[in-house]
Amino acid sequence: MMRLRFTAAALAMLALGGCMSLGPDYQRPSVEAPAQWPGAGADEAVSATWWMSYNDPVLERMIDEALLRNLDLRQAIARVDEARAVLGIVRADQYPGVSANAGASRNRMSQEGALSPPGVQPEYSNHRATLNASYEVNFWGKFSRASETARAELLGSQFNREAVRLALIADIARNYFNLRALDAQLAITSRTISTRLASTALLRMRFEAGVTSELELRQVEAETAQAQAFLPRITQQLAAQETALGVLIGRSPRALVEQPLERGAAMAALTTPPAVPAGLPSALLERRPDLRQAEQSLIAANARIGLAKAAYFPSISLSAFLGGESASLSALFNTQARIWQLAGSVTQTLFDAGRTGAQVDVAQARQQQALAQYQAAIQNAFKDALDALVAQRTAREIAEAEQQRIDALQAAMRLAQLRYDNGISSLLDVLISERALLDAQLNRVDAQRAQLSASADLFKALGGGWDGSGDSERGVSETTRN
Repeated sequence: MMRLRFTAAALAMLALGGCMSLGPDYQRPSVEAPAQWPGAGADEAVSATWWMSYNDPVLERMIDEALLRNLDLRQAIARVDEARAVLGIVRADQYPGVSANAGASRNRMSQEGALSPPGVQPEYSNHRATLNASYEVNFWGKFSRASETARAELLGSQFNREAVRLALIADIARNYFNLRALDAQLAITSRTISTRLASTALLRMRFEAGVTSELELRQVEAETAQAQAFLPRITQQLAAQETALGVLIGRSPRALVEQPLERGAAMAALTTPPAVPAGLPSALLERRPDLRQAEQSLIAANARIGLAKAAYFPSISLSAFLGGESASLSALFNTQARIWQLAGSVTQTLFDAGRTGAQVDVAQARQQQALAQYQAAIQNAFKDALDALVAQRTAREIAEAEQQRIDALQAAMRLAQLRYDNGISSLLDVLISERALLDAQLNRVDAQRAQLSASADLFKALGGGWDGSGDSERGVSETTRN
């Protein structure tokens, strides 16, 4: 009867322990989000493979390679594996620990001792085998809060992995656009130098023939040298850009030296996605993985408050063992050799000089820090999105203006050349037009690069390239069930 009562009491504590939980339950902080983006057009979803909208297979292959080899992404993936293992450890604490123990010994007792029974054989054997179980009752929700913390950390690590992935794709796109822009500027400068060298050679022949002045010859030579001075600077920037892009892709030091980067579409052939803000502003809270990561950090900090408060209450433990003990191994499992024990214990801290209260204060302060970090992350996310929207619009306007400038300068250069050929104006007018045209062509390439980079920034700011439909949560739920 006593055994039955003890077992019933233990089961009652187990059931009650699963229902109690200390500390505040998490509620998402309210956010004052605008109803619509400024100047928003149609509401379209951001494609999970937005980088394919540029229509450059080389860029797509680079991103695929980076997703396999980039070291920052590998670290983020390893942190997910670590967090998943930690969750498994924490969840294991909620279940009884079961172990088996077996031992055998050969002993001899003194025959001269005060308590030595007469006529008993001093040497004897002892065999013992037990199945042991121990369990700390989750009476105050300590283990459930610990699991909640570990689960939030696992989700946070998964969202961090997706944030690293999204940032990596955007960085590769921007660096690739920089590379193609430098390639285009190098080609424009090389063509200009070739043209000016030919003009210099022709003018030198005219000077030697006494047809033109030395002043005009020196002016053409100076303009040629100025264009030649651009070339090494662009070449240096191009080499640095290739190295930076190779590191982002994850190539080895040997590959950085021996394996040149492949080129795809020319700068002018790259497709610029339409400037359409995707989704309502409030959708950023669900679509940006960095915001989801910040929220999971807040959830974990909130759960740690309950974990700290559990130290105010007693720790209740149950233990039991069942087995056999016998002098002979053959009789170890006989009914007469059976041994068992059921035990319970309660441990309560009576004095710790305020340590528990200080630990609760620490947990609450860290929860406030996580709340401020979450709110700051939201502010920065909206800032990134607004800045990207403005940058994309202004970059497009600049590119259009630079093209109009090039058209006008090409017409002006033809007129200046015609006037010079007919002796109406000096060669200086032609040189000024050529110099302005070169600057405009270089600026147009840079404007195209800025427009493409702004579109990549906008995709990143809006949480593009990541499906926030709950895959991470489902993965954690499966881990929890297992």
